[in-house]
Amino acid sequence: MNPAPISRREAFLFWLKLGFVSFGGPAGQIAIMHAELVERRRWISENRFLHALNYCMLLPGPEAQQLATYIGWLMHRTWGGLVAGALFVLPSLFILMALSWVYLRFGHTPLVAGLFYGIKPAVVAIVLHAAHRIGTRALKNRWMVLIAALAFAALTFLDTPFPAIVAAAALAGWVGSRLAPGVFTPSAAGHAASGEPHAPAVIDDHTPTPSHARFSRAGLMRVLAWGLGLWVLVMGALVATQGWQATLAQMGLFFSKAALLTFGGAYAVLPYVYQGAVEHFGWLTGPQMIDGLALGETTPGPLIMVVAFVGFVGGWQQAVLGPDALLAGAMLAACVVTFFTFLPSFVFILAGGPLVEATHGKLGFTAPLSAITAAVVGVVLNLAVFFAQHVVWPRGWSGPVDAVAGALVLLAALALFRFKTGVMTLIATSAVAGLLITQALPGLIGH
Repeated sequence: MNPAPISRREAFLFWLKLGFVSFGGPAGQIAIMHAELVERRRWISENRFLHALNYCMLLPGPEAQQLATYIGWLMHRTWGGLVAGALFVLPSLFILMALSWVYLRFGHTPLVAGLFYGIKPAVVAIVLHAAHRIGTRALKNRWMVLIAALAFAALTFLDTPFPAIVAAAALAGWVGSRLAPGVFTPSAAGHAASGEPHAPAVIDDHTPTPSHARFSRAGLMRVLAWGLGLWVLVMGALVATQGWQATLAQMGLFFSKAALLTFGGAYAVLPYVYQGAVEHFGWLTGPQMIDGLALGETTPGPLIMVVAFVGFVGGWQQAVLGPDALLAGAMLAACVVTFFTFLPSFVFILAGGPLVEATHGKLGFTAPLSAITAAVVGVVLNLAVFFAQHVVWPRGWSGPVDAVAGALVLLAALALFRFKTGVMTLIATSAVAGLLITQALPGLIGH
């Protein structure tokens, strides 16, 4: 008996619920979707789910949000893709704006400062764990390890711009696919279907591709035109009302570029965001960036939503709507940053979905992305070093060591690597520990 088609109302309610419960980073979010859509609801088969996931993992941008967009688009055309992708992001945006306001208004009180004193070392350990997790998947041979090491050295010692590292890695992969294709050949998928019989799904293995998901040049050009048109419309409105050099316009341009560089997830693009938002534009400080990542880890939705925190804090501190409208300006900046960060993800799915089969498994396409993923390991490791410096050596490498913070980093790393503690549990425990420690030793804060 074939399952009944999914109504728009049923799909809308599911995607809305997913937006509020999608904790755990990309792995956790994909696991939730697999359990709900493949195993429980049977909206899509295992093979079709993994085929969509493989495509989304090749793209820049948050793969879990793109996967939701892809499945929503497959089920209910453009409406389904827009609803699924937007509802994956909006709850996180509203929660992060509320937390960012609390952070800016009360972040210097002993209570909140104590909580963040414990959370920051946990963030260092979380980023280290992310580097390890990506590395075990990406560094399949010594050449991949070399690419990661060179990326780390280029960022750490030469202060190389992140886009240059991505471009160099892509070139290395493209050349390598011709000179040594075995180095870049992807390993066999570890999630292949078992071949056991299963209950039929609405979108099953042999369900014909719906008409809207078939490639047409007119459809591709229509999506690209809409995407570019929306970008020009919003950017034009910002420039017309505030000027090209104004903070909001510069945020829109900067995060448009950042959205195209998020290979390997949010951790990979954070060094680029740091270079621009902290060092170049001065929208926020390095310690505030760490605090923002901690807040991003505690909210549902993709971790790249930390950019909403960057926008909120930058909009507040730059008073983008004037000193009498700090909150409104901060909220507008967070929305602007979110729009420009996620617009490319929707375009990639709606325009590229019909092209999935054309590029699947072609080494000339996948090898540059494999090399970029290897470089991402070195980039994330550099991010961990940067965070460790601000947490354990708060006055710079030549300054005194915060031994208590260093001990908390080691304990958090032990909890993640040895005891497989969940991120939410680790952050909550670390926050309580930081509060207790700073109550007992108040001189730690601000030293």
